Amino acid sequence: MAMVKFSAALILALIAISMLQATNAYGPGSLKSFQCPSQCTRRCSKTQYHKPCMFFCQKCCRKCLCVPPGFYGNKAVCPCYNNWKTKEGGPKCP
Repeated sequence: MAMVKFSAALILALIAISMLQATNAYGPGSLKSFQCPSQCTRRCSKTQYHKPCMFFCQKCCRKCLCVPPGFYGNKAVCPCYNNWKTKEGGPKCP
């Protein structure tokens, strides 16, 4: 009986840990700096302005350590990425 309780507790703990990791997949600080190039390649893959997109995406990723999911939008997931503006007030991060 003790082994069954231990196994159930272990399984529940593993499920809880995996859920916590999944919820922080795109939030602030969810990336390490070495992950920025691959995440920015994904983010910029559908734009016709690939080079500027990659430049600014990597700059933003290095500062914020996150890149929003998808190819466009979803910036609210990463507040730093969303709130960093140009001098003119436009979005700095793609």
